Amino acid sequence: MVGLSADVIRRYERFSLYNSPYPAHDAGCAIDLYPAEDEAVSPVSGEVLGTRTVRCPKQPYAAAEDSLILIDCGAHIARLLHVDPTVEPGDVVETGESLGTLIRSGFFGRWVDNHIHLGFRTPGQNLQRASGSLPIEPGVTVRGLRWDGVGTIREIGATYVLLDSPATDEPGFTALASDDGIPLDGGLPHYRRGGVLSATSGEVSLLGTAIGEAKERDIEWRDIAVYANDRRATGLSLFASQRATGSKLVFHEGHDFEIGEQVRVSIEPTDAPIQLG
Repeated sequence: MVGLSADVIRRYERFSLYNSPYPAHDAGCAIDLYPAEDEAVSPVSGEVLGTRTVRCPKQPYAAAEDSLILIDCGAHIARLLHVDPTVEPGDVVETGESLGTLIRSGFFGRWVDNHIHLGFRTPGQNLQRASGSLPIEPGVTVRGLRWDGVGTIREIGATYVLLDSPATDEPGFTALASDDGIPLDGGLPHYRRGGVLSATSGEVSLLGTAIGEAKERDIEWRDIAVYANDRRATGLSLFASQRATGSKLVFHEGHDFEIGEQVRVSIEPTDAPIQLG
C-alpha cells in the first residue's frame, strides 16, 4: 500500500478512491484528485519518465484523446491521467507544481468533474497496462456526515443535481455517511463496487436500506434503486470533500428538476439495478 500524505491530499478540493467504473480503481488502487481550478497540480515529486497519448471512448462532451504521464518517485512510479502535459521526459517536478491543464476526458461520465487520476506501480511492473496499481492510503481522516435524505437543489447539470445537504461548517474532509456513521465512497449503485473511507466489516446501510457488505475498505453494492421524490435516479455520487458540498444525484439520461426544488431521496431493493460499469 502507498500512502499519500495529508499535505498532498489537502491541495485538492475533493478525492475519491472508488467512484469510477474502471478496474484500475478496484480495491482503492487509484485515487481521483479534484483541483479547485483547471490547473493540474502535481501530487508527486520526481523525474518525468515519459508521456503517451491515449485514445478515449467517443463522447460528444469530451476530448477524443487523453494523456498518460509517468513520473519516477523513487520507490514507486506514478501514473497520472487526464492531464494535457506541459512537462517532458527528463523534467523534474515537485509536488504542487503544474503538470499542465486538465483534460475533459472521454473516459468520464457527463456528470463527472475534471480531475487527476493517480496510481502507483513498482519499477518492475508493467507501466502501460490500465490495471495493476498498488492500493492507496489517503493520509487524512474523513468524517462521515449522517443524512436524512432531504435536501434542496442548489445546482443542476444535464445529468446531475446537487443538494445542499448534508452540510457542516467544521473544517476537514467529510463524506456522506452510512446509517452507522461510516464515510462512503463510490457510485451507488451504478458502479457496482464502492468503498468506505474508514475501514470496517459487515453490513452497511443507508437511509434505512442495506446497500452492501463491507470487507475492510471494499463494498460490492447490493441490487438497489435510488429515488428522488419517487423518480428513479441512476445513483448517488460519493466522495470526500473539504467543502461540505451536500449530495450529488446522477441521472445519466437527464432529469427535469429545478434549482430550489426540495428533494427527498430514498433507497429500495430492486430486481433491475442500473449498472453503468
